[in-house]
Amino acid sequence: MAAEISYITTESQLQEALEIRNQVFVIEQQVPADLEIDQYDVISPDAHHVLLYADGQAVATGRLLYYSKDTAKMQRIAVLQSHRSFGYGRVLLLAMEERARELGLTYSVLDAQCQAQKFYEKLGYEVISDEPFYDAGILHVRMRKAL
Repeated sequence: MAAEISYITTESQLQEALEIRNQVFVIEQQVPADLEIDQYDVISPDAHHVLLYADGQAVATGRLLYYSKDTAKMQRIAVLQSHRSFGYGRVLLLAMEERARELGLTYSVLDAQCQAQKFYEKLGYEVISDEPFYDAGILHVRMRKAL
C-alpha cells in the first residue's frame, strides 16, 4: 500500500479531487451535483484540499475548513470504490488531522454518514449530535475528536 499525500495547490489537482468526489458522491451515492460542489471548492487559505495517490493515481480526497477558532471541520472525504478496504481512508484522515494541527487547531469535527460511523470511531471520533440527521438525503451524525 504505497500511498502519497498531496496538499492541493493547482487547479489540475483540484479537478482530480472533484472527479473523485463526483464518482463517490454524485454517481455512486446519487447526491445532486449542485449540493456536492460549493463555494469552498477553490484553492484558498480558507479551504485545505488533500489528495491521496496510490501508485501514481489519485484515489482519495478530503477537505479541511475552519469550523471555529480551535476546530477543523473535515469534509468531502471520499475514497474511490475500487480502492476501499486498503486503509487509504485512514491514511487520508490522519494526514488531514496532521494538517489541522499544523494550522494550530486542537479539535476536529465531521459529519459522518451513519454507514461510516464505526470507521471514524476506530480513529477516535465520538458522536456529539443528539440524533442522526439528513444531509443530501443521507443519514449522518456529527462527530468530534481532540487532536
